[in-house]
Amino acid sequence: QVQLVESGGGSVQAGGSLRLSCAASGYTYSGACMGWFRQAPGKEREGVASIHRVRTTTYLDSVKGRFTVSQDNAKNTFYLEMNNPKPEESAMYYCAADIRVFCSGGLAAQMYSYWGQGTQVTVSS
Repeated sequence: QVQLVESGGGSVQAGGSLRLSCAASGYTYSGACMGWFRQAPGKEREGVASIHRVRTTTYLDSVKGRFTVSQDNAKNTFYLEMNNPKPEESAMYYCAADIRVFCSGGLAAQMYSYWGQGTQVTVSS
């Protein structure tokens, strides 16, 4: 059974840093496509970053240069490092997995079959 568990959310001041983690289990992790998404109240869920096979990454334009997605295959965990977050980026952050052999990753939520429960990030000004 595929399970994704996020952690690391909380409150941070604008300009600070926060690292989210997503612990994955129940599948062969190394080849999966993993994504980070966020959803604020009253807004649609949007893709923030994705990673595939360690080196292939995709970012939402507005977070490029500030957020970094990475993965640790030995720990079956992947991460979202958030540097200089902005108040408007306060949201519930979710990790997601596409475990198909020929997954392509990316920021489209419909590509991902498995989701974590989310972790709240609140950025204060």
